[in-house]
Parts: sequence; structure tokens; C-alpha cells
Amino acid sequence: MLLARLGVVPFKSKAQRRKFAELLVEGKITDQQYEEWNRSTGKKVLPERLHPKTVKKARASKSRRRVSLKAKQSKQRRSRSKR
Repeated sequence: MLLARLGVVPFKSKAQRRKFAELLVEGKITDQQYEEWNRSTGKKVLPERLHPKTVKKARASKSRRRVSLKAKQSKQRRSRSKR
């Protein structure tokens, strides 16, 4: 099915190997297909994931951004009046 279309390509990560093992258990791929991929991978040390998930920075809430903007504006006004 899926592997037949893609041809024999080695696993690229440990996560991919686990996914295909899961497909094997569910019966969506055959033992021969899984073993072909496993053999072509060999004894390579695979990364956990090919593209690690990126961690997004938490953004300040809108109300907090408004407060900081107002604070900046008031600081600017104060600095102008001192001149």
C-alpha cells in the first residue's frame, strides 16, 4: 500500500519507525514491507524526530500590551516636559 508507492527507503527517525510498527500491528502494511525498510535502514543511529517541534514564545495578552504602550507614551511625555 503506502510503502509500495514510495519504494524501499530507509527510516529517517525513531518516530517514523514507531509509526510504521504501529501500521504493521494494525495490519495496514505487511511484515515483508516493514522488514525491507528495517533492513535498508541498517544499524544507523536515528534521531528521535527529523524536524523537532518548535517551541513558540508566549505572547503578552492584548490588555498587557496596551498597558505597556500607555506606559511608554507617558514616559515620553514626562521626558519631553523635563527638557
